[in-house]
Amino acid sequence: MFWLLLLLLAWAFAGTACTRLCVTAVRAADSDPGPESADGGPDLTLYEAAFLSGGPERVADVTLVSMARQRRLLLAHTGWATVVDPCGRDEIERSVIGAIGPQGQSRIAPVRARAAGTDEVRRLADRLVRTGLAVPEGAPAVGTAVRHVRAAALAVAVLGVVALLLPLQTGTSRLMVGLWFALPLVLTLSCLAIARFEVHPYSPWASAAGQRRLGTLLRRRRDGDEPSLLTSVALRGIRAIGEPELRAAFAHRDAPPRE
Repeated sequence: MFWLLLLLLAWAFAGTACTRLCVTAVRAADSDPGPESADGGPDLTLYEAAFLSGGPERVADVTLVSMARQRRLLLAHTGWATVVDPCGRDEIERSVIGAIGPQGQSRIAPVRARAAGTDEVRRLADRLVRTGLAVPEGAPAVGTAVRHVRAAALAVAVLGVVALLLPLQTGTSRLMVGLWFALPLVLTLSCLAIARFEVHPYSPWASAAGQRRLGTLLRRRRDGDEPSLLTSVALRGIRAIGEPELRAAFAHRDAPPRE
């Protein structure tokens, strides 16, 4: 009857993960001010939209792209960033210039990492958390809970296969064993389907109110002008960059430093 122990383990995985998802979703719903909040505040700035869409590193990315398009920063296709204008126009730009260093040149990867961890970006995050648009650091995220349910579903399937491969006692039907393991599998898959319908997309950065505000921003932007291009980078990341050389600069960001 070793398969019963595997069944109990499968139920433990499924029950724990699904309960965590339900609790996290309920907490997120309780903290949601409602759909009217999407139009109840000022428009998101470019940095706010970048943080809500991709976190601190997205803020660094959109700042680098913005400064490069204004010719105040040179992003070479070899993956190096060079300061042209050392005077940043806001605190985020100044943090990026500071992340490049006193020599005025550095590879994009360390610049991106250092700029994402600056106090200026943390203050931006804290401001978004206070307004209810961002998920507080360390708070349970729906996306994380969904990943746990996915892992639980995979674990249940693996345990079920192992149980079916084990020798069974006389009189125990393999079909019945499979049906018992199908129950926790159906539970996890049902939770995933409901979460997909009710709380998708799963963002580790933006709360439900923040995601609605991002949707409002998308509807208000027109295609073809400069703000729309930078907004696309803020919302979608560097894959939204159209210039081949600028895309190549970010494509080399993980290359080793040159000698």
